[in-house]
Amino acid sequence: MADFFAEHALLTDRLGVDIDPELLSLALTHRSYAYENGGLANNERLEFLGDSILGQAVTVHLFTAHPGLDEGSLAKRRASVVSTVALAEVARGIELGAHVRLGRGEDQTGGRDKDSILADTMEAVIGAAFLSAGAEESAALVLRLVAPLLADPERHGAAMDPKTSLQELAARLALAPPTYAVIAEGPDHNRSFTATVVVDDVTRTGTGSSKKHAEMAAALAVWHALNARA
Repeated sequence: MADFFAEHALLTDRLGVDIDPELLSLALTHRSYAYENGGLANNERLEFLGDSILGQAVTVHLFTAHPGLDEGSLAKRRASVVSTVALAEVARGIELGAHVRLGRGEDQTGGRDKDSILADTMEAVIGAAFLSAGAEESAALVLRLVAPLLADPERHGAAMDPKTSLQELAARLALAPPTYAVIAEGPDHNRSFTATVVVDDVTRTGTGSSKKHAEMAAALAVWHALNARA
Protein backbone atom coordinates (compact mmCIF):
# COMPACT_ATOMS: atom_id res chain seq x y z
CA MET A 1 0.00 0.00 0.00
CA ALA A 2 2.96 2.33 0.52
CA ASP A 3 3.70 2.13 -3.21
CA PHE A 4 0.06 2.85 -4.02
CA PHE A 5 -0.01 5.98 -1.84
CA ALA A 6 3.24 7.20 -3.36
CA GLU A 7 1.98 6.67 -6.90
CA HIS A 8 -1.32 8.45 -6.33
CA ALA A 9 -0.38 10.97 -3.63
CA LEU A 10 -0.95 13.95 -5.91
CA LEU A 11 -4.41 12.72 -6.87
CA THR A 12 -5.50 12.03 -3.30
CA ASP A 13 -4.24 15.46 -2.24
CA ARG A 14 -6.31 17.08 -4.97
CA LEU A 15 -9.40 15.12 -4.01
CA GLY A 16 -9.06 16.03 -0.34
CA VAL A 17 -10.92 12.91 0.81
CA ASP A 18 -9.56 9.80 2.51
CA ILE A 19 -10.49 7.03 0.10
CA ASP A 20 -9.75 3.40 0.88
CA PRO A 21 -6.74 2.44 -1.30
CA GLU A 22 -8.40 -0.72 -2.62
CA LEU A 23 -11.53 1.21 -3.58
CA LEU A 24 -9.51 3.96 -5.24
CA SER A 25 -7.51 1.36 -7.15
CA LEU A 26 -10.77 -0.22 -8.33
CA ALA A 27 -12.17 3.19 -9.29
CA LEU A 28 -9.14 3.79 -11.49
CA THR A 29 -9.36 0.41 -13.25
CA HIS A 30 -10.83 0.66 -16.73
CA ARG A 31 -12.39 -2.44 -18.25
CA SER A 32 -9.62 -2.62 -20.88
CA TYR A 33 -7.01 -3.07 -18.13
CA ALA A 34 -9.17 -5.57 -16.29
CA TYR A 35 -9.64 -7.65 -19.46
CA GLU A 36 -5.93 -7.69 -20.28
CA ASN A 37 -5.07 -8.80 -16.75
CA GLY A 38 -7.15 -11.91 -16.41
CA GLY A 39 -10.61 -10.47 -15.90
CA LEU A 40 -10.00 -8.32 -12.84
CA ALA A 41 -12.86 -6.31 -11.39
CA ASN A 42 -13.30 -2.95 -13.13
CA ASN A 43 -14.76 0.40 -12.13
CA GLU A 44 -18.16 0.13 -13.80
CA ARG A 45 -20.13 -0.65 -10.62
CA LEU A 46 -18.49 2.28 -8.81
CA GLU A 47 -19.26 4.44 -11.82
CA PHE A 48 -22.94 3.50 -11.49
CA LEU A 49 -22.91 4.49 -7.82
CA GLY A 50 -20.94 7.69 -8.40
CA ASP A 51 -23.35 8.84 -11.11
CA SER A 52 -26.16 8.76 -8.55
CA ILE A 53 -24.11 10.57 -5.87
CA LEU A 54 -23.06 13.22 -8.39
CA GLY A 55 -26.60 13.83 -9.60
CA GLN A 56 -28.03 14.09 -6.10
CA ALA A 57 -25.36 16.49 -4.85
CA VAL A 58 -25.73 18.80 -7.83
CA THR A 59 -29.53 18.66 -7.70
CA VAL A 60 -29.71 19.57 -4.00
CA HIS A 61 -27.22 22.40 -4.45
CA LEU A 62 -29.04 23.92 -7.42
CA PHE A 63 -32.42 23.60 -5.70
CA THR A 64 -31.25 25.37 -2.55
CA ALA A 65 -28.95 27.93 -4.18
CA HIS A 66 -31.42 29.09 -6.85
CA PRO A 67 -34.91 29.37 -5.35
CA GLY A 68 -36.04 31.57 -8.24
CA LEU A 69 -35.28 29.10 -11.02
CA ASP A 70 -38.07 26.96 -12.47
CA GLU A 71 -37.85 23.21 -13.00
CA GLY A 72 -36.74 23.50 -16.63
CA SER A 73 -33.88 25.87 -15.81
CA LEU A 74 -32.73 23.71 -12.92
CA ALA A 75 -32.79 20.60 -15.11
CA LYS A 76 -30.79 22.34 -17.83
CA ARG A 77 -28.12 23.46 -15.38
CA ARG A 78 -27.89 20.04 -13.78
CA ALA A 79 -27.59 18.30 -17.13
CA SER A 80 -24.76 20.58 -18.20
CA VAL A 81 -22.77 20.05 -14.99
CA VAL A 82 -23.06 16.25 -15.06
CA SER A 83 -22.57 15.84 -18.83
CA THR A 84 -19.71 13.74 -20.19
CA VAL A 85 -17.96 16.81 -21.59
CA ALA A 86 -18.23 18.71 -18.30
CA LEU A 87 -17.04 15.77 -16.18
CA ALA A 88 -14.11 15.19 -18.51
CA GLU A 89 -13.15 18.82 -18.03
CA VAL A 90 -13.31 18.36 -14.25
CA ALA A 91 -11.17 15.22 -14.53
CA ARG A 92 -8.55 17.06 -16.58
CA GLY A 93 -8.43 19.74 -13.90
CA ILE A 94 -7.15 17.20 -11.38
CA GLU A 95 -5.07 15.31 -13.98
CA LEU A 96 -7.08 12.16 -13.42
CA GLY A 97 -6.06 10.67 -16.75
CA ALA A 98 -2.50 10.11 -15.55
CA HIS A 99 -3.78 7.76 -12.85
CA VAL A 100 -6.24 5.63 -14.82
CA ARG A 101 -5.28 1.97 -15.29
CA LEU A 102 -5.76 1.28 -18.99
CA GLY A 103 -5.13 -1.65 -21.28
CA ARG A 104 -2.25 -1.26 -23.72
CA GLY A 105 -4.45 -0.71 -26.75
CA GLU A 106 -6.59 1.92 -25.05
CA ASP A 107 -3.53 3.66 -23.69
CA GLN A 108 -1.85 3.78 -27.10
CA THR A 109 -4.91 5.34 -28.75
CA GLY A 110 -5.18 8.30 -26.39
CA GLY A 111 -7.48 6.75 -23.80
CA ARG A 112 -6.11 8.91 -21.00
CA ASP A 113 -7.68 11.97 -22.60
CA LYS A 114 -10.92 10.48 -23.92
CA ASP A 115 -13.96 12.30 -22.56
CA SER A 116 -15.88 9.09 -21.97
CA ILE A 117 -13.11 7.38 -20.00
CA LEU A 118 -12.34 10.48 -17.94
CA ALA A 119 -16.01 11.12 -17.13
CA ASP A 120 -16.69 7.49 -16.21
CA THR A 121 -13.58 7.32 -14.01
CA MET A 122 -14.53 10.58 -12.31
CA GLU A 123 -17.90 9.06 -11.39
CA ALA A 124 -16.19 5.90 -10.14
CA VAL A 125 -13.91 7.96 -7.90
CA ILE A 126 -16.95 9.74 -6.48
CA GLY A 127 -18.51 6.33 -5.80
CA ALA A 128 -15.35 5.21 -4.01
CA ALA A 129 -15.40 8.40 -1.93
CA PHE A 130 -18.99 7.70 -0.91
CA LEU A 131 -18.17 4.18 0.27
CA SER A 132 -15.02 5.33 2.08
CA ALA A 133 -16.07 8.61 3.66
CA GLY A 134 -19.86 8.67 3.58
CA ALA A 135 -22.59 10.77 1.99
CA GLU A 136 -21.61 14.14 3.45
CA GLU A 137 -17.94 13.97 2.47
CA SER A 138 -18.67 12.63 -1.01
CA ALA A 139 -21.26 15.37 -1.65
CA ALA A 140 -18.72 17.97 -0.51
CA LEU A 141 -16.19 16.45 -2.92
CA VAL A 142 -18.65 16.72 -5.79
CA LEU A 143 -19.35 20.37 -5.08
CA ARG A 144 -15.64 21.19 -4.86
CA LEU A 145 -15.00 19.50 -8.17
CA VAL A 146 -17.85 21.17 -10.07
CA ALA A 147 -17.63 24.55 -8.34
CA PRO A 148 -16.15 26.32 -11.42
CA LEU A 149 -19.02 25.02 -13.56
CA LEU A 150 -21.66 26.10 -11.04
CA ALA A 151 -20.12 29.55 -10.63
CA ASP A 152 -20.21 30.47 -14.33
CA PRO A 153 -23.76 30.66 -15.76
CA GLU A 154 -22.44 31.11 -19.31
CA ARG A 155 -20.60 27.84 -18.92
CA HIS A 156 -23.84 25.85 -18.66
CA GLY A 157 -24.95 26.33 -22.24
CA ALA A 158 -21.48 25.65 -23.60
CA ALA A 159 -21.19 22.35 -21.73
CA MET A 160 -24.60 21.18 -22.90
CA ASP A 161 -24.08 22.00 -26.57
CA PRO A 162 -20.53 23.20 -27.24
CA LYS A 163 -20.87 23.26 -31.03
CA THR A 164 -23.97 25.45 -31.04
CA SER A 165 -22.56 27.69 -28.31
CA LEU A 166 -19.33 28.12 -30.25
CA GLN A 167 -21.16 28.98 -33.45
CA GLU A 168 -23.28 31.57 -31.63
CA LEU A 169 -20.22 33.08 -29.93
CA ALA A 170 -18.33 33.31 -33.23
CA ALA A 171 -21.28 35.09 -34.83
CA ARG A 172 -21.55 37.48 -31.88
CA LEU A 173 -17.86 38.33 -32.28
CA ALA A 174 -18.30 38.79 -36.06
CA LEU A 175 -15.96 35.87 -36.80
CA ALA A 176 -16.22 33.21 -39.50
CA PRO A 177 -18.09 30.03 -38.50
CA PRO A 178 -16.04 27.23 -36.91
CA THR A 179 -14.38 24.69 -39.19
CA TYR A 180 -13.96 21.07 -38.11
CA ALA A 181 -11.56 18.33 -39.14
CA VAL A 182 -11.63 14.84 -37.62
CA ILE A 183 -9.24 11.92 -37.88
CA ALA A 184 -9.83 8.40 -36.61
CA GLU A 185 -7.19 6.00 -35.32
CA GLY A 186 -7.17 2.42 -34.14
CA PRO A 187 -9.09 -0.72 -35.14
CA ASP A 188 -12.83 -0.64 -35.81
CA HIS A 189 -13.66 -2.11 -32.41
CA ASN A 190 -11.53 0.43 -30.54
CA ARG A 191 -11.59 3.68 -32.51
CA SER A 192 -10.18 6.92 -31.14
CA PHE A 193 -11.17 10.23 -32.73
CA THR A 194 -9.28 13.53 -32.69
CA ALA A 195 -11.08 16.69 -33.80
CA THR A 196 -9.47 20.01 -34.67
CA VAL A 197 -11.60 23.15 -34.55
CA VAL A 198 -10.56 26.53 -35.93
CA VAL A 199 -12.19 29.91 -35.37
CA ASP A 200 -10.24 32.96 -36.48
CA ASP A 201 -6.72 32.49 -35.06
CA VAL A 202 -7.80 30.04 -32.36
CA THR A 203 -7.19 26.33 -32.92
CA ARG A 204 -7.89 23.59 -30.42
CA THR A 205 -8.12 19.80 -30.51
CA GLY A 206 -10.27 17.34 -28.63
CA THR A 207 -10.40 13.57 -28.40
CA GLY A 208 -13.19 11.10 -27.80
CA SER A 209 -14.49 7.63 -28.45
CA SER A 210 -16.74 9.01 -31.19
CA LYS A 211 -16.55 11.79 -33.76
CA LYS A 212 -19.29 13.65 -31.92
CA HIS A 213 -17.52 13.59 -28.56
CA ALA A 214 -14.21 14.66 -30.10
CA GLU A 215 -15.86 17.60 -31.86
CA MET A 216 -17.68 18.61 -28.68
CA ALA A 217 -14.46 18.56 -26.65
CA ALA A 218 -12.60 20.65 -29.22
CA ALA A 219 -15.50 23.08 -29.62
CA LEU A 220 -15.67 23.61 -25.87
CA ALA A 221 -11.93 24.34 -25.74
CA VAL A 222 -12.27 26.97 -28.49
CA TRP A 223 -15.36 28.42 -26.79
CA HIS A 224 -13.36 28.90 -23.58
CA ALA A 225 -10.52 30.60 -25.44
CA LEU A 226 -12.80 32.98 -27.33
CA ASN A 227 -14.99 33.67 -24.32
CA ALA A 228 -11.93 34.61 -22.26
CA ARG A 229 -10.83 36.95 -24.99
CA ALA A 230 -14.30 38.51 -25.27
